[in-house]
Amino acid sequence: MMTEIRTFAEQDRAELRALFGPAGQGAVTASLWGHEESEAAVYLTPYMDLEPESLFLAFVDGDMVGYLAGCLDSTRFPSDSERMSRAITGHRLFLQRRPMAFFLRAARDGIGVMIRRQPLAGDFVDTRWPAHLHINVAPQARGTGVAAALMGRWLERVVESGAPGCHLQTLAENTRAVRFFEHMGFVKHGPTPLVPGIRQDGHRLHQQTMVWAPPAGQDLRQRQTTGLEPAPAGPTS
Repeated sequence: MMTEIRTFAEQDRAELRALFGPAGQGAVTASLWGHEESEAAVYLTPYMDLEPESLFLAFVDGDMVGYLAGCLDSTRFPSDSERMSRAITGHRLFLQRRPMAFFLRAARDGIGVMIRRQPLAGDFVDTRWPAHLHINVAPQARGTGVAAALMGRWLERVVESGAPGCHLQTLAENTRAVRFFEHMGFVKHGPTPLVPGIRQDGHRLHQQTMVWAPPAGQDLRQRQTTGLEPAPAGPTS
């Protein structure tokens, strides 16, 4: 098996967009509100358009099997909330049954949380960890070291850029993903608020923020040597 990690190029756009859906298969967040085009408009297309130099692709024997979409400075990038608002409006999601059901459920969750004065999942902004990422690997490439190779390449870019650190957000209940990110050097940070609208077997799920700072005197390539891979985390990671 020959694995290649390289930076996104414009000619990769169609193939990468086609991978977006399959790469999320098996994840709770594989389809958030049931409209793949608008979900890609939130979690993939902006990275192709605005920061392609921080978008890394994984190939196994010539086939694209995964990607990592990164951003070095989240304050200079549209927030998740902004991107989602544009997607809802641009794709007229409130006129479609499945997305509308999701957003109504999310609204009810949000109201309940406010009444109970509990935290709610949202954007994360902290100058200590300004970079962020989303990672997805197709089912056939999980457990092969591809995700670790993508993460290693991204963390090298963070270090080379001079950014002080990086954050990501996943689901607290996705324990395999959390363990993988911990193996890559991330640590849990802050509370685990409710993610509105999402359910797994009828249960509500919670957001886990994790942060990473460059380890002094450690070769990041050492973290690419194991086959430990996360369970599919979907676009929240």
